[in-house]
Amino acid sequence: MQEKIDALQQQAAAFDISNLQALEAYRLQFMSKNGAINALFEEFKAVPGDQKRLFGQPLNQLKNFVEGRFAEARELLENAGSGVAEGIDYTVPPQPMPLGSRHPISLVRQEMVGFFERLGFNISEGHEVVDDWHNFGALNFEEDHPARDMQDTFFIQTNPDILLRTHTSTVQVKEMQLGNLPIRTISPGRVYRNETVSARSHMQFHQMEGLYIDENVSFADLKQTLFLFARHMFGEEVKVRFRPSYFPFTEPSAEMDVSCFICGGVGCNICKQTGWVEILGCGMVDPNVLENCGIDSKKYTGYAFGMGFERLTMLKYQIKDIRLFFENDLRFLKQFTSVPPSR
Repeated sequence: MQEKIDALQQQAAAFDISNLQALEAYRLQFMSKNGAINALFEEFKAVPGDQKRLFGQPLNQLKNFVEGRFAEARELLENAGSGVAEGIDYTVPPQPMPLGSRHPISLVRQEMVGFFERLGFNISEGHEVVDDWHNFGALNFEEDHPARDMQDTFFIQTNPDILLRTHTSTVQVKEMQLGNLPIRTISPGRVYRNETVSARSHMQFHQMEGLYIDENVSFADLKQTLFLFARHMFGEEVKVRFRPSYFPFTEPSAEMDVSCFICGGVGCNICKQTGWVEILGCGMVDPNVLENCGIDSKKYTGYAFGMGFERLTMLKYQIKDIRLFFENDLRFLKQFTSVPPSR
């Protein structure tokens, strides 16, 4: 037994470990399950009990020697960069990594937010799960107000009313309650409505609302702000118009249209032959809303507007199906890798 131990130690000591392949061969020959060390331990089991002490210590010393040489050789090879000797040239430039693309909604959001930031608006965000008062009550929606029927709502609890917000006006309520006047803020975020998913509507979408409250704010300020925004998004030649409308939280209220940039205002399927495309709703903040949020409506006035990212993105890039934004189809998303922002 002792002769086998001595012979195996000589073989391990003389084994040439000059590269990673040789290191693996060393491991297989001496240290693997079917290697020489395990074979000796199996043979050791048959040694008479009175001789086990005689051979046990040399056998363990052999095992420690083999494992120690393996660890030392592996460290030396790794530190020396033995891969060069194996034909790997580390000076060759690496293969390029495939890069993802910005989602079209993200592109438009960045462009819109950047525009209003340059006008002095800050960004405010809030919770997507809110109570009835922040979503409806503070915004002049009475419990039996017919305007509530305009927004099909996902209610999580009905007593008290907890729901998924139907608009980001809930963030505006929070900002008004803070009372840090004047207020000039935009509130981008995701909203939810219980609508049938189709090419033109979805149960979730992204919206940005704007709010400006100060002394002597007028509808003329609102019109000029939105006119500059339309020119920024759709070009210097775009025309705008305001149509009287109704929202519970603004008075007066209006819908804002832009001239159809597909047909140049002549009439097409996109604009339904009218020459105009609606992009947002707006108006002067109703005095009741100001009072609900603790703001003196006799001293302060303000305007508000709201628009959907999906609608503007569809118009900007001529996308005909809103569902494409949520399907994660790379064939669709890769088209926007190098789309330059409009100016």
